[in-house]
Amino acid sequence: MVAVAVGNLAWEFAHMPLYTLWRTGTPGEIGFAALHCTLGDVLIAACSLVFALLFLGSPEWPRRCFVPVAAAAVAIGLGYTAYSEAVNLARRSWAYSELMPMLPWLGTGLSPVAQWLLIPTASLAWACRRRRAGLRRPET
Repeated sequence: MVAVAVGNLAWEFAHMPLYTLWRTGTPGEIGFAALHCTLGDVLIAACSLVFALLFLGSPEWPRRCFVPVAAAAVAIGLGYTAYSEAVNLARRSWAYSELMPMLPWLGTGLSPVAQWLLIPTASLAWACRRRRAGLRRPET
């Protein structure tokens, strides 16, 4: 979850110019939005992983069933993000600037979708690799 938090915080600040808040908000509002969204992203990632583990995990995870659990967690997070983006755009909770590349078939911007494909995947791979390295015993 630390990797998810760090990755999402960096991404939130990096893609802020793709939202109108970048032009209309104060530095405090922009900072608050980035932190608020990062906390939401961490919550979504944690819930997505828990649900994926409940349905597809095994006691030997992540050594076994890593790919199905990781794919399901990313898919759950991506699905929720697409829904949330569409709802919040419709409610005008936020708006994209003209700089946001759009996915018209999904009705959302490319950046939030890419965020949910890349950060959870990289975080899970990193955590799994670190765990596997920690489980190895030095040969004597």
